[in-house]
Amino acid sequence: MDVEVLVAGAGPIGLTAAIELRRRGIGCRVIDPLTEPPQYAKAVGIQPRTLEVFENIGVLHAVLDAAIMMRGQIMFQNGSEVGRIELSLPADVPYGFAMLPQYETERILRERLAELGGTVERGVALAGFTQDADAVTATLSDGTSQRVQYLIGGDGAHSVVRKQLGLTFEGDAFAEGYMLGDVEVDWSLPSGYGIRISHTADDGSQDGILVAIPLPGRRRYRMSMLVPPELSAPDAGADGIAHGFAGGAAPELRHIQAVLDQLSPEPTTASNLRWSSVFRISHRIVDAYGRGRVFAAGDAAHIHPPTGAQGMNTGIQDAQNIAWKVALAVRGVAAPGLTDTYDAERRPVGEEVVGRTVRSAREGIGAGETSVETAMRRQAQLLISYADSPLISEADASATTVQPGERAPDARGLTRDMVAYPVRLFELFSGVNHTLLLYADGSPDEMEDLAEAATAAAHGLLDVYLLSPGPVESVLTVVVDAEGEFAKAYGIDGPSALVIRPDGYLGHRESPATVEGVVAHLKKTFA
Repeated sequence: MDVEVLVAGAGPIGLTAAIELRRRGIGCRVIDPLTEPPQYAKAVGIQPRTLEVFENIGVLHAVLDAAIMMRGQIMFQNGSEVGRIELSLPADVPYGFAMLPQYETERILRERLAELGGTVERGVALAGFTQDADAVTATLSDGTSQRVQYLIGGDGAHSVVRKQLGLTFEGDAFAEGYMLGDVEVDWSLPSGYGIRISHTADDGSQDGILVAIPLPGRRRYRMSMLVPPELSAPDAGADGIAHGFAGGAAPELRHIQAVLDQLSPEPTTASNLRWSSVFRISHRIVDAYGRGRVFAAGDAAHIHPPTGAQGMNTGIQDAQNIAWKVALAVRGVAAPGLTDTYDAERRPVGEEVVGRTVRSAREGIGAGETSVETAMRRQAQLLISYADSPLISEADASATTVQPGERAPDARGLTRDMVAYPVRLFELFSGVNHTLLLYADGSPDEMEDLAEAATAAAHGLLDVYLLSPGPVESVLTVVVDAEGEFAKAYGIDGPSALVIRPDGYLGHRESPATVEGVVAHLKKTFA
C-alpha cells in the first residue's frame, strides 16, 4: 500500500490518527524518535467521551480490562477532610471515568494498529519538511525523505511540525516546579478516589500540596507534589517551552516519603517506586492547527496543566477529527476546504481546555460552573460543540434536545431482525462512514428515496438505518425503537432525518426530512 500520510509521533495522538487512517484503507507511516516506548505514567485519566471514541475504533474492551474506575476525589486541608466529590454521571452516559497509565494506553493502541497492518518505526525522527500544492516532502533523521499527501504532527510539546510551520505558541509557564512518583502506599483511604491534600501555614500561605491519582494495582498512585529545593525542576528548553519532564536527577522514594510524612492525613509508608521525574507546567496554544497539508495535534498544538485529565483526551479527539477528514481528501471525495475545518472545529476546543485547566489548577475543578452535573459533563468532555463549524447545519428550531454540532447521544432498547437481544444506538456508529438515521412513524417509501439520494451524495460512504416505533417493511435496514429511547434522546416527533459524523457528532437534523436538506448538508463534506 502506498504511503499517503506521514504521522510524526507514536504517542496516543499519533497512534489514534494512524488507526483512523488505516481503518479507512489509507496508507500511513508512523515514525517516532524514541527507540523504545516510554514506560511512565504521564497521562493517566481517560474521559467518558474518549471511551466512546475507543469503542468506535475497536479498543474499548482492552482499555476497560486494563483500567480502574475513578470514583471521585477526597480533599484534605491540614490533615482534616474538607470535601468529597463523587464522579457520577447521568444514566444516559454509557461510560464512567477510567484510570490507566499512558504506557498501557499506548500499548493497546499499538496492538490495534498492528491488527490493521500498521507499525511504528522507532528511532526515526522528523527533521523537517517542505510542502507544495500537491504534496509534502518530509526529511527524516536517517537521511531519507518521504513524499506524502499529508503530514500529521503528534510530536509533542517541542514539536518539529509546529516550529517549521511557523505557528506561534502563546502562553506562559507556572512558576512552581513539581515532581511525580508512581508508588504504592499502605494508607486506609478508599480505593478509586483521587486524594488532594494541602497544608496552609500560620500566615495563610500554602506550604505543601500532594495530589494522588489512583492507578491499577493495590494502593498504587501517581503522586505529584512540589519539588524540593535539592531537586530543581527543568528550565525552558532551547525553544523556550518550559513543559514536561527533566532529564536530570529523578526523585527518590525518600523525597516522596518526606512529603507524605508532612501531609498525609494518616501515617503511611510509600514503597515500590516504579518511576519518577521532576517537571514543569506551561499553558500555551498555537495560532492555527495547521497550514496547507500539514497539521498539529495534541501537545504539538496545546499544552496546559494536567488538572482534570484533559490533555491526552483532547489530543485523541484532535487526531480523530483530522484523520477522517484527511482520509476523505486522500480518496478524492472531500469537498474543497474540508481539512481546513480541522482548525475551525478543534482550536476553539483547545482554547477552552487551556483556559479551564489553568482556572482549575488555581481555583479547583468545577470553578464557575452552574451545577455539579454540568461540571461533570464538561470534565467528561461531553459538552463539546461544533455548532459554529462550516460543516454543521443550522440549529433545528423544532428540536428540544441535541442540536447540530453536539455529541450524538446513545440510546438503548433498540431491536432489529436476527438479533435476539436489545442493541444500542452506538453499535450502529461502529463503522468508518457517516451515518444517516431516518425516523418514520408511518410509510417508509419517501425515506427510501431520500436514502438513495443521500448515499449518492456521500459517494457511497454512508450507513443508513430506518428507525421506527414498530416493525415496518422496507428495503432499508430497520431498527425498532419500541421503548422510545431513541425518540426521547433526540427529541423526535414525526418523520425526521439525522446525519451523524464519523466522530460521533450530529451534523444535521431535519423534521420533516427532505432530500434537498440532507443532500445540501452532505455536500459540505463530500465533493
